[in-house]
Amino acid sequence: YDASQSVTSISSYVQTPSGDEIALQEAVQNVGPVSVCIDAGQGSFGSYGGGVYDEPRCDTWMANHAVTIVGFGSESGKDYWLVRNSWGTWWGESGYIKMSRNKGNQCAIATYGVYPVL
Repeated sequence: YDASQSVTSISSYVQTPSGDEIALQEAVQNVGPVSVCIDAGQGSFGSYGGGVYDEPRCDTWMANHAVTIVGFGSESGKDYWLVRNSWGTWWGESGYIKMSRNKGNQCAIATYGVYPVL
């Protein structure tokens, strides 16, 4: 590592309000990607292959896996977060998952969101 070659640095970070999906959505829209921790402990998460992931058995506060929200949208009337996972392009939809949005913090997606201040 050569610090003189660095093109930017992180001066601080912002944590989104815990459990607040509206604040999380505003951060994604106005700032960009947001790192979050989710409950990925259900078998259905590991076997996700497409569509909007809706797992009511997910915990709303306990998280065990870090991912990055890169966007959001709706598909067939279902709101979702577009989430980049770290498991490679073989998993999900080329490494991404559409996770339910506006469903009461399902899978703890809004419990711990963080983004950098450059």
